[in-house]
Amino acid sequence: MLIAPSLLSCDFSKMGEEIKRMELAGADFMHLDVMDGHFVPNITFGAPVIKTVRPYTAVPFDVHLMISEPLKYIDDFADAGADIITFHTESDSDIKQTIDKIRSRGVKPGLVIKPATPADAVLPYLKDIYMVLVMTVEPGFGGQSFMEDMMPKVKEIRRASQTLNPNLLIEVDGGISNDTVAKAAAAGADVAVAGTAVFKAENSKAAIEKLKALAQTNG
Repeated sequence: MLIAPSLLSCDFSKMGEEIKRMELAGADFMHLDVMDGHFVPNITFGAPVIKTVRPYTAVPFDVHLMISEPLKYIDDFADAGADIITFHTESDSDIKQTIDKIRSRGVKPGLVIKPATPADAVLPYLKDIYMVLVMTVEPGFGGQSFMEDMMPKVKEIRRASQTLNPNLLIEVDGGISNDTVAKAAAAGADVAVAGTAVFKAENSKAAIEKLKALAQTNG
């Protein structure tokens, strides 16, 4: 299991240092949640902030766009240093056009589905993408409880990917902790976004190692 600390849980006043801290703790990706206050009821940060913190690490930036029209902003986030850009099937942009645009910038594309969206929404695109992110909370705010009833969706996408795209990464985001990471791994998830569990831990390195060990044991 790869661990992607969610910068939503970091101290925004020293985001660069927090990224460095997570790199030293063993983070595999840095997960950056971009919210526009329209697609979700919260506002975080955009491409200019990502660009300023990009030099702090070589760890891949996993940028999750929770915005209404992702297609309009792909260039901005590619220029800011995103390695992976995931966007929602529920957004207003054409899915195929957006995937193609991300690819054209040399960035890895991914799709995200909210809890109410079925796995079917991503299946037609599996062969064209690098990652599927299954939200295990309602997107918009950190610190919510893990929705275990999302695991059948993870299993369905994993099954479909075995023929369509065996290298597909499945990511889960929301409520990941020592109590839930094994359930995600057992369902077939490869990447867990962890916020509070790693940023608020007394020892972030130990927290990441523990999550990986639990996923390995029970996955």
